[in-house]
Amino acid sequence: MPTVEQLKTLFIFSFWATKMYLPVFLVRIDERTKNVVILAGEENEIIIYLDGKWRYV
Repeated sequence: MPTVEQLKTLFIFSFWATKMYLPVFLVRIDERTKNVVILAGEENEIIIYLDGKWRYV
């Protein structure tokens, strides 16, 4: 299960992606690191860390 901070950030990015008409292809928790990974559109990969901070890859 994602943390509360991860869920908040996930909601914000999901809202952003759909507002920009980007399809969200994948939302997955990395089993090793417990980070949430989002793949949206053709080139957008976002990693959400346990504390809710994120990185655009």
